[in-house]
Amino acid sequence: MAEIRLSALHKRFADFVAVHDCSLVLEDGKFVVLLGPSGCGKTTTLRMVAGLELPSGGRITLDGDDVTHRRPRERDIAMVFQLFALYPHMGVRDNLAFPLRNEGVPRAEIDRRVGEVARILRIEHLLGARVGGLAGGDRQRVALGRAIVRQPKAFLMDEPLGTLDAEFRELMCVELRKLHERLRTTTVFVTHDQNEAMALADHVVVMNEGRVLQADDPHGIYHVPSCVFVARFIGRPPMNLLPVGTPVAGGAAQVRVDGAAVPVPEVQASAERALLGVRPEHVHLGPPGQGLAARVSNAEYFGSHWIAELDTDAGPVKAVVDKASRPRAGDAVGLCFDTERVVLFDAESELLLPSRTTSAHRSAMRHG
Repeated sequence: MAEIRLSALHKRFADFVAVHDCSLVLEDGKFVVLLGPSGCGKTTTLRMVAGLELPSGGRITLDGDDVTHRRPRERDIAMVFQLFALYPHMGVRDNLAFPLRNEGVPRAEIDRRVGEVARILRIEHLLGARVGGLAGGDRQRVALGRAIVRQPKAFLMDEPLGTLDAEFRELMCVELRKLHERLRTTTVFVTHDQNEAMALADHVVVMNEGRVLQADDPHGIYHVPSCVFVARFIGRPPMNLLPVGTPVAGGAAQVRVDGAAVPVPEVQASAERALLGVRPEHVHLGPPGQGLAARVSNAEYFGSHWIAELDTDAGPVKAVVDKASRPRAGDAVGLCFDTERVVLFDAESELLLPSRTTSAHRSAMRHG
């Protein structure tokens, strides 16, 4: 196990900057997910940690050692790719054993490690099979096993579940999390899928346009997004964002949205223009005249709940509604929000405005 530290890491391809001065501490034994849309710099960052790309600037340390310019084989890491990268002419046992044979590990130790990894991944019955005939989920287990068998300081995984169908992805998310709880090896996992990130991660690093926007636990990423991009990128449906009608002063405990007074956690900064953010599950439908005036435009049924789409003069809003309370198109309603779950953003910078709630979360992170 090892801490990975990135200090002002920078990567330029000709005139294009893929990663802008990325500084992160990936804690020893944690499962860290790099999350963001395609082209955000997450895979380039991972490849620099692996040694497959050399940084244009900055520093990488692994377990306290500077590995910035070391070759991949000198970094004591194992990488799992999206496309499995198995040897098709070899059986499962030989694929698992191959990296150990390259390192000159004695045969008895190879057999012991291969057997142990096969038991952990529940692929003992596949050891005699050829990889070409395996299902996608089984091939991914073999790819993971080939990484695990080396007992490296860290695992690096580049969208390893991307080619699997939805059922296998869910299954492998569960298996990966169980595996991490057992091995406790530092793991860096790249994905654009927020469901994978939230299900797997101890810490999530959200990136966009080559920059780190927020590094936090899944709870903080979801409930206390650092900026408008994170608020919109995380959550299905994403966070509702409504313009605040008047300037926000430090110490304010309510704001006005479309003329309605909305209680908020005590704001600790001011902004001439602000956006109010609230997750759909923290929006409540009440009778007309209560809270923000709205009208139901559509409702989708999801079995356990409804997603109501609502029109307000301030903008569209989505709300999660109990399955027993069917919202109907055309209904006039009033909207109220869970005060402690409301956040505010500066409309100019699109950054989070600190409040009592955000301060409490940061304090919990420091002492957690």
